[in-house]
Amino acid sequence: MSVTRIISAFLAFLVTLVVLWAGLPLLGPAYLILTFIAIQEYTAMMQLRGIPIRRRTLWVAAALTLPASLPPSHPWMASFGDVPWRELLLVGFVVSMLVLEVIASNRYSLHALAFSVLGYVWISWLFGLVITLRYTPDGIIGLWYLTLPVLAIIATDVGGYVFGTLFGRRPLAPRISPNKTVEGAIGGFALAAVVVFATLALMPMWTGYRFTVLHVIVFCVAVPLAALLGDLFESLVKRWVGVKDAGVFLPGHGGVLDRLDSVLVAIPTTYFLITLMLDVA
Repeated sequence: MSVTRIISAFLAFLVTLVVLWAGLPLLGPAYLILTFIAIQEYTAMMQLRGIPIRRRTLWVAAALTLPASLPPSHPWMASFGDVPWRELLLVGFVVSMLVLEVIASNRYSLHALAFSVLGYVWISWLFGLVITLRYTPDGIIGLWYLTLPVLAIIATDVGGYVFGTLFGRRPLAPRISPNKTVEGAIGGFALAAVVVFATLALMPMWTGYRFTVLHVIVFCVAVPLAALLGDLFESLVKRWVGVKDAGVFLPGHGGVLDRLDSVLVAIPTTYFLITLMLDVA
């Protein structure tokens, strides 16, 4: 299984690089496919708890999130001005869910409302920021900004696995993820911080922006922590519903949600840091 895990992880990494480099022609379909599968996995997990999810509504909202995630700087969105499509879509989704549950109310309506909104925000809306970041402020510099969380996530996984295997003794969150250790988390964080630092050091050659010491410290701390937080949150959901993996998508790695858990927090964190600290939106 370890050989299968390594091979599938390597192939997935190569495919990811090609998709990110190609941009919207491949990134758009990849976003839709992964999001639809993740929603299906999320729906199946919630059903184990007896919670109905508005799956079709989530799929429609996910499809609309794709164009809404393009930043105003993208050529396709230039004619629309600075309309906050993502925020408007989020509000529209919540309102539509309220209307649906009021019209067809039942004993599970509040659960359906709360967990359907959670599913949209956690999966579709946050994942949509990978498209936003890819084109912020343009398609060239945005690609390099996107390398920050992608490399940090890989380094967190690799460092956590290696250090946890070699030195892991103390459980990090035994009630959520029994296999994660404090030593593994420290190793993953340290390796990710080094990778983020190296990426930031090289980035001025392509972006023309030189990061201050404060920027470097914030990115080196926040991005690895966000990747770890995303992993632990998905583990919390899985533990709550009583499953080991969210699904079966990549051999040896579980489902789509198991692969996107860190992405769903690390990429939004990177996007907000870049737009707030660097003012590049």
